[in-house]
Amino acid sequence: MMSQYVLDTSALLAYIENEDGASEVERVLMETLDGHHTLFVSVVSYIEVFYISLREQGQRVATERLQLLNALPLQQELLKEQSIVPIGELKASHTMSLADCCIAGLAKQQQAILLHKDPEFEQLAHEIIQQKLPYKTNIP
Repeated sequence: MMSQYVLDTSALLAYIENEDGASEVERVLMETLDGHHTLFVSVVSYIEVFYISLREQGQRVATERLQLLNALPLQQELLKEQSIVPIGELKASHTMSLADCCIAGLAKQQQAILLHKDPEFEQLAHEIIQQKLPYKTNIP
């Protein structure tokens, strides 16, 4: 049976920057190429990858990363009118950023597994199936 995933921005950046969890994202990408999964990514994650990369590494790297995302087997999902209520309900009832609510809302609508490394999603453990990558640790 085919699985559906939503990749959070944190999972995309883990893959791009070869952080902990990159091999798991790569496994899901390869299985998608083999026809085992459908991978959804919110347009919000594309925006986040772009602006984070632009801020931290400049225009060339940000543009290259968008090209990489477009080359991966990802189904980009735009924000649609039918997303307003589910995303708004998540934002009203949880302490998460609007971007995370958009991404979580996509996972909820698609009944997909949310692949991430963002502790903000812990509060949705009872609402959305999640696959957690290793969280970053802030070691001084």
